[in-house]
Amino acid sequence: MLAADPDRIRCPGGYGDQVRPTGLPFLKGHGTENDFVLLPDPDGTLDLTPQLVRRLCDRRAGVGADGVLRVVRTVLSPEVAALAADAQWFMDYRNADGSRAEMCGNGVRVFARYLVVAGLAEPGLLRLATRHGVREVIVDGDSGDITVDMGVAVRAPQPVQVSVAGREYPAVAVDLGNPHAVVLLEVPVASLDLDPPPVFSAAVFPAGVNVELVNVLGPRRLAMRVVERGVGETRSCGTGAVAAAVAAGAGQEWEVDLPGGRLFVASSPLGVRLRGPAVLVAEGTLRPEWLRGS
Repeated sequence: MLAADPDRIRCPGGYGDQVRPTGLPFLKGHGTENDFVLLPDPDGTLDLTPQLVRRLCDRRAGVGADGVLRVVRTVLSPEVAALAADAQWFMDYRNADGSRAEMCGNGVRVFARYLVVAGLAEPGLLRLATRHGVREVIVDGDSGDITVDMGVAVRAPQPVQVSVAGREYPAVAVDLGNPHAVVLLEVPVASLDLDPPPVFSAAVFPAGVNVELVNVLGPRRLAMRVVERGVGETRSCGTGAVAAAVAAGAGQEWEVDLPGGRLFVASSPLGVRLRGPAVLVAEGTLRPEWLRGS
């Protein structure tokens, strides 16, 4: 079922009264425990509504995930169709709250793993479309780490303020297509109480922001926790790991330890590369009656 039958996923009116009787194929995967529901939609027939995304990501009443990855041909996706000459496949990424996101460093690795395992792409260099442009991904095979060219990270010249556990801290704002605010701390990040979550200025980040809480453990090693916009605290964040490395010291190679595992970031003035695992866990079919909301 990995290379989904388009007839089985046709859902032209949303996920309500027009769901095919065979249901909707899906897969579950993760990158350092940042987990995703993948929806194979090669012919672009699925209307992926925010409501469906929220139900899929519900960890009690749905499949459960930090976000959804829709696998669709770039040429069939109006918002990125101009990239079709450079990238056959578009990673249509949605946050758990149903909002659209520009880029996901862990998600793009899981997305690439799926394409290779499903026979939709060959191992080696893949070019994938995202809302932040085309990203080059290197997949060695069916296992092992995957490397992503994350492009150029833009670091703001001035710090911004973020409140964590009731205390104000200066943060480094980093743009990787999606926004980040990196707080470099001396207090161990594992000891922080993130309920309520960090508070930031809506005037500075009107579309929200991912907040990374970072300890520098040594000349090449970081520890990090992250609170993602549209999700909450997650076990890992690929773009967040890159933002943390840029804030800690561009031009170095960093190991970033997260609750869900370890990522590797190599940065230079020409761009940043992210390396880490990507795991496909399971596949199945969403039942028609669940899709109808019954």
